[in-house]
Amino acid sequence: MSAPADHEPQISQRDLRHRSREIMDAVESGQTYAVTRDGRVIGRLVPERGPRRFVTRDRFTHLFRGSRGPDLERFRADQDENLEQEASDPYAH
Repeated sequence: MSAPADHEPQISQRDLRHRSREIMDAVESGQTYAVTRDGRVIGRLVPERGPRRFVTRDRFTHLFRGSRGPDLERFRADQDENLEQEASDPYAH
């Protein structure tokens, strides 16, 4: 594993166990930590990139109102071109 960045403090596995609440609060606030065991980095604690956003059905409909629907003829042509059209028996020898 690569060396931690300068702004990334190292914490031991033991320290993580004893100060987990404090450390997790810091991670939630954006702090990243390199976790060590016997003096070597074994992993990293990193904050989530951002909250997942739930989009309501009404919002989704509003965002895509006026957009063209799928081109069904092209979709079918792509299927015909790329999919095996004849049924085959997977157990036939």
